[in-house]
Amino acid sequence: MSGSPKYTTVTIAPAYARLEADRRRSREAARKRLDAQRAKERAERAARRAREAAARRERARAEAERREAELAARRAARQEAHAARSRQEQSGADARRLAEVEGLLGRVRGQDSEVRVLRERLDLLRDGVGRAQELGPAIEELRGRVVLLGREGEAPDPGAGHGAVLAGLEERLARIGPEAREHDPQGYRRCVDLLGELRAATGPGGRTRFGALLGTVEHALTRHAATGGERAAEELLRAGRAREAARRAEESAAGREAERQARAEARARAAEEAAEAERERLAAALAEAADRLAVVRQSVEEAAAEAVELADPELAERIEAALTAVTGPLAAGSAGDALTAVAALEELLVGAEARLDELQLAHMRRMDLAEALRDAMLGEGFSFTGGTERDGRLLLSFERPSGATYRTTIGTDGDDAVLLYQVDGEPDVLLRPDPQGAACDRTEDLLERVHEAIEEREDFVPGELTWQGKRSGEQPPPSAAAEWTWSR
Repeated sequence: MSGSPKYTTVTIAPAYARLEADRRRSREAARKRLDAQRAKERAERAARRAREAAARRERARAEAERREAELAARRAARQEAHAARSRQEQSGADARRLAEVEGLLGRVRGQDSEVRVLRERLDLLRDGVGRAQELGPAIEELRGRVVLLGREGEAPDPGAGHGAVLAGLEERLARIGPEAREHDPQGYRRCVDLLGELRAATGPGGRTRFGALLGTVEHALTRHAATGGERAAEELLRAGRAREAARRAEESAAGREAERQARAEARARAAEEAAEAERERLAAALAEAADRLAVVRQSVEEAAAEAVELADPELAERIEAALTAVTGPLAAGSAGDALTAVAALEELLVGAEARLDELQLAHMRRMDLAEALRDAMLGEGFSFTGGTERDGRLLLSFERPSGATYRTTIGTDGDDAVLLYQVDGEPDVLLRPDPQGAACDRTEDLLERVHEAIEEREDFVPGELTWQGKRSGEQPPPSAAAEWTWSR
């Protein structure tokens, strides 16, 4: 008799195939429910992130508006300060020009009513100083009226003597003032020369000459006063225009500087907003990756542990590597890599759970076959002495009252199960195979009865029992060291 392992292939009976199909459908439905639950949780987390992002954007918008208001207030304050300085300078210039007009008005010898009207006008203009009013044209208009009124009151008395007339004319030239001399030096020189000639004509025999020169001197004085006043007014206007031009240039420069600052501030804000938007995008991507990992992490860890239990270490390593591919970028803040890795992990989990369901079905199939085998062996008087699972195979031990031991391995070969027996202590089992063929009729009959008992349960159908050297069989045995795996 042969001491080599004895084995048989076991197929699934239709009743068990239907049971297994029901189990497969149930597990598929459970997977779909779990997928739906995870999708719902992902959606809820995404909605919460969207609400939080909207709240952050609203806070950022309010902060940007606050900063913009502060910048606008600072710009307005700068502009107001500049305008105040300009008004102060303009007010000073207007006050000085009104003081000059007041001086001219004080020397006017006209009717009281006319002088009073001009003084009221002067007071009215003085009240307008500092009110951001354009007083230049009005001041010059008042100056002209004062000068004209002054000319009307300066005609010499025809009845006075030559000396009195000459003195009056000289006083008139003096009242015209140094400003007229500065602005009309040729007119002033002509007036001085004519007064010298008029003075020479005051002697004996000069009456005719004096009378002839008197009108010329008066005309020259009047022209000198008008020319000096006009040129002084023109000078004041030019100075006013220069000040206005300088003010406008300063305002323009200030405006350009303010615009430059505004553009610089706008660029800085844009850069800051872009940087903040990028930070927000990265933070949102990291938060999304972290949330998606949180949804599947427990399932992933359970799948890896189950893959180890169901003897698929390669699947467990793939799951653990995919999990590490997510946690590493998350810890490093690499949002893009984290999102890519978590998407791959989610996809792997779906396939892994389907694979694990098949491995679990195969495990249940082996367990069911082991239960059927144990019951059949017990029915033949065996005692069950223990069982373990190793590398996807079930190892069972039985002992007969005679002391013979049967160590049985339940493995797989494609879609079928394989029962592999190692028998020790039976009298018809030789330690070494017989080259001419070996018979172990009593042991074979015993195992055939066991297989018939298994088949009666209508779950499994054992095939022919064979071993190395069996005369009636041509089928070669599997290696005793073969690694058995279960597959659908």
